[in-house]
Amino acid sequence: MPDTDPSAPVSFREAFRFWLKLGFISFGGPAGQISVMHQELVEKRRWLSEGRFLHALNYCMLLPGPEAQQLATYLGWLMHRTWGGIVVGLLFVLPSLFILIALSWLYIAYGQTSLVAGLFFGVKPAVTAIVAQAAWRIGGRTLTNRWLWAIAAAAFIAIFTFATPFPVIVGAAAVLGMLGGRWRPAWFAAGGRLRESAKNRGPVLLDDHTPTPEHALFRWLRLLRVAVAGAVLWLVPMISLTMLLGWSHTLTQMGWFFTKAALLTFGGAYAVLPYVYQGAVVHYGWLTASQMIDGLALGETTPGPLIMVVAFVAFVGGSRSASVQALFGADGPFLAGAVAALLVTWFTFLPSFVFILLGGPLVESTHGDLKFTAPLTAITAAVVGVILNLALFFGYHVFWPSGFAGAFDPVSAAIALFAALALFRYRQSVMRVIAGCALLGLLVQFGVW
Repeated sequence: MPDTDPSAPVSFREAFRFWLKLGFISFGGPAGQISVMHQELVEKRRWLSEGRFLHALNYCMLLPGPEAQQLATYLGWLMHRTWGGIVVGLLFVLPSLFILIALSWLYIAYGQTSLVAGLFFGVKPAVTAIVAQAAWRIGGRTLTNRWLWAIAAAAFIAIFTFATPFPVIVGAAAVLGMLGGRWRPAWFAAGGRLRESAKNRGPVLLDDHTPTPEHALFRWLRLLRVAVAGAVLWLVPMISLTMLLGWSHTLTQMGWFFTKAALLTFGGAYAVLPYVYQGAVVHYGWLTASQMIDGLALGETTPGPLIMVVAFVAFVGGSRSASVQALFGADGPFLAGAVAALLVTWFTFLPSFVFILLGGPLVESTHGDLKFTAPLTAITAAVVGVILNLALFFGYHVFWPSGFAGAFDPVSAAIALFAALALFRYRQSVMRVIAGCALLGLLVQFGVW
């Protein structure tokens, strides 16, 4: 039987307590976060039905951005109007943001000590295995025929051999999907859904036949208000940064770059990491390749969406930037990094809130099965090739820390093999793998192994 009375409306206070708790325990990436929400909201608390949950999930999986955070925002909006969605979305992000700011500062201040260096020596090979597993996992779900395999291979060759920018790969894949969807629609049909429950667990507050709440009804005026509000919330800080600091200033460029990144995150956080690497490491030089791997490791070990790794990128970039430090005087490094992290988080997650508040009423007015479109299927296939390239990139920097001209690091390779076996063969959680590899790194650092 459900733990709560489904006939009684859920108060905002009760919902707030649940979402606040989820913000601090939402480890395991989007799959784990979605699973926790399904278990708590559908199976245990009976706040909404399986159909309503899947309907919202499929819409969020069509959008660029972190689908778990968008799903939480959608459900908060559906149950408690606009402010409910905003509060829930923020509770999903803020705990991990503040934790990452603290960890980033510790990393900058103490990253060269033997203890921290040992931890990251073990964690970096684990990250290589984790990214490889992400390519395997997404590929197994997406590459269902030879045409999608061909798109993935072409994307890998494009970025590995020709260093093709990620947006170009996404655009080309979308065109291929559009054409393929018309020519052979069955080859490009895909969908994301959880398994339907086979038994009836009793009544729910919002089931498949519950009328759409008044605030969730589609209205053109409301859509216009949300669109204008979203545009203003993006334009005001961007114009202010440009006028006060100049277009070429680090903070302005971070705002612009991560806005573009937020609109290209089809396929989850791992899909946008190559784009972030191309921009933050290669083009702007905000951080090094080694620091990028360390940041991903920190992102994997904190709650919240994995895309929060952008806060680490911004913190390191801001703390290293002379132009950002000059704004804050003697306390420059920490304040520069913290302000950059907050700014980048704003520009990264603002589109997700706008997408949900704009599209939610449209989704509720067309209650059916939302499926991946053919262009999105092709984009997701291309993402597999891009993520594989990222795994090779990480492996190169971990196994040959001084470049191919330098020596091969067999200890790092052994730790990576240990992590791969734990993930692929024994299906251990990411947290356990990172903890085990960090322990191995400490043993190596202090000469025990």
